[in-house]
Amino acid sequence: MTKKRRVILVTDGDSVAQRAVQRAVTNIGGRCISRSGGNPTPMSGIEIVELIKSAKHDPVVVMVDDKGSSHTGAGELALYEIVNHPDIDVLGVIAVASNTPGVAGTKVDFSITCDGEIINNSVDKEGLPKKGKVLYGDTVDIIDKCNVPLVIGIGDIGKMEGKDDCEIGAPIITKAMEEILSRRGYFNGNKKETRRKSKNSR
Repeated sequence: MTKKRRVILVTDGDSVAQRAVQRAVTNIGGRCISRSGGNPTPMSGIEIVELIKSAKHDPVVVMVDDKGSSHTGAGELALYEIVNHPDIDVLGVIAVASNTPGVAGTKVDFSITCDGEIINNSVDKEGLPKKGKVLYGDTVDIIDKCNVPLVIGIGDIGKMEGKDDCEIGAPIITKAMEEILSRRGYFNGNKKETRRKSKNSR
């Protein structure tokens, strides 16, 4: 029986987001499927799954992006294929806010603001708190049609007026990944014991 690969999905893939995601993945000791980056997503979900399987170890982080489309684009289709693949265990999805009009949005479990605060509601593109739990972005509508265990809202990765810049360690996207690992009970050798206290806090 094939061992399922454990994956974190991120709904952003432009060049700035790619650099921040790659920095965050290094911070958590994971593996990043760099070829999944692009605006829009340059390959199918099935093709990305094959790259996931070839990654040296878990967790594996994948980027998907619809390039601002309000319709179901390449990024959402890839996300759906990955989530529903029998060899993949999705630990969580980091849903990225945008100003795309005409989208339905997705309900988040919680969000991380541009200041690194965990809130029960959603955020906007700048990472500022919003009322309600629905986050609006160009690559998030399909999440509600998927069976994923955890959805974290976040502002524009690598940006948020410099607060998530990869030059300062991409702290916001890093925290989002850490929260997924912590709350899903997944810990690598670099995790501190104190992080374990929050694994059942959802």
